[in-house]
Amino acid sequence: MVCIPTYNEADNLGPITQAVLKAEPRVDILVVDDNSPDGTGKLADELAAKEPRIRVLHREKKEGLGRAYLAAFRWALAEGYTYIIEMDADFSHDPRYLPGLLDTAEAGADLVLGSRYVHGGGTVNWGVGRKVISRGGSLYARTILGVDVRDLTGGFKCFNRRVLESIELDQVKSTGYAFQIELTYRTLKKGFTVRELPIVFEDRRVGQSKMSRKIFLEALTMVWKLRLTV
Repeated sequence: MVCIPTYNEADNLGPITQAVLKAEPRVDILVVDDNSPDGTGKLADELAAKEPRIRVLHREKKEGLGRAYLAAFRWALAEGYTYIIEMDADFSHDPRYLPGLLDTAEAGADLVLGSRYVHGGGTVNWGVGRKVISRGGSLYARTILGVDVRDLTGGFKCFNRRVLESIELDQVKSTGYAFQIELTYRTLKKGFTVRELPIVFEDRRVGQSKMSRKIFLEALTMVWKLRLTV
């Protein structure tokens, strides 16, 4: 199951779902819409009515990326999916990497990360400031948490269901940028195997980034909370 959270992604939703289904025949899609005012939820329903591999989960309001993913994970677990993938709707996560993520998970990795910061990975259309913030954030989190994962802040991931069943989803508190750090750290603390596969991350094609100062600051403080409590 590929979980795609949406908020005002009407321009991207049709193309991204089509690209995912074409890139990897083994997956279904769950669109998780937070009551987008631009009609994304309605469009998702229309796509699902035409394509049985697309499902839709409607949420009442926007509560942050983390809350949307947690709702998607619980839904996918209840439906019996073994491999659960998270990715963005804006093509920053290229669907062509899906077969590699899934193959690596089926080969035994408990969590597979699409990584910008291992050999062969990278970013496209990023300014110097964003590169510094992203790389610096990953280095900061790695240092404080004492882990070897190179890309702790990336959001293109494939989980084996046993990971999500074990890491106590109700205890996950992060909502934004820190959510990705927290999930990977909890996975490592439970002793699961984490693999990084190189991806090239391309800045979103349509729409505006949902990164904010509040989300970034949450990540800085959450790292210390994770180190002290998990």
